[in-house]
Amino acid sequence: MEKLIITAAITGAEVTREQQPNLPITPDEIAEEAYRCYLAGASIVHVHARKGDGTPTQNVEIYREIKEKIEKKCNIIVQPSTGGAVWHSIEERIQPLFINPEMATLSTGTCNFGKDIFANPQEYIERFAEEMKKRNIKPEIEVFERGMIENALKLVKKGLIAQPLHFDFVMGVPGAVPATVNDLVHLVNCIPEGSTWSVAGIGRHELPLALHAIAMGGHVRVGFEDNIYYRKGELARSNTQLVERVVRISREFGREIATPDEARDILKISKRR
Repeated sequence: MEKLIITAAITGAEVTREQQPNLPITPDEIAEEAYRCYLAGASIVHVHARKGDGTPTQNVEIYREIKEKIEKKCNIIVQPSTGGAVWHSIEERIQPLFINPEMATLSTGTCNFGKDIFANPQEYIERFAEEMKKRNIKPEIEVFERGMIENALKLVKKGLIAQPLHFDFVMGVPGAVPATVNDLVHLVNCIPEGSTWSVAGIGRHELPLALHAIAMGGHVRVGFEDNIYYRKGELARSNTQLVERVVRISREFGREIATPDEARDILKISKRR
């Protein structure tokens, strides 16, 4: 079984300091948290930028500052979000691609997102894919529903993304795919042979789905974007604490942890540094 890739989704667009006092917000805080997660065993950091007051932003210059600060500390893969917050326009959401990251997220469909709608019409999907292709950015295909896999395969047929594909199954968002093992197995069985995948379980589903991903040969995403608790009723001290738990469990299982360069090899992306 190949080594485990751990993604640390350290901030997100929804969580607030009131909910999780240890949430990193500023570029310095995000860079330091990314570095600590790297030391703990994460090889990818999934980044949502925030303004100084904590408001989610897709501003290219803030993303550029975050990326530069992280890269001064370590060679973790910086993966910005093109999802942003549900109210961001396509012109806002596309901005992180302009800093030429190695990898970025690509959501391939529209879904309910709690009380909101996360809109990804075909126009958005293709424009993000075209920009990633132009800049040689590896897309992480974000799957909130089964049909999003089919939408990704249509992009392959159009020549907008290339195999092998990497999928991230985001499970447990209210209104989207449930966070059950049966659903996870179904999603894994629906992706093309040779693809890689990770799972992001929302809230209390983070740890159970991580355990199944480790055993199934997939990869794992953890962090405050998805879950702010360490166990029921106990807030996590840091994103690092959540990464450390997955590292410990995976090694007990006998599966070693991928370094960033090993993750680049597994995901077939080129090191740019």
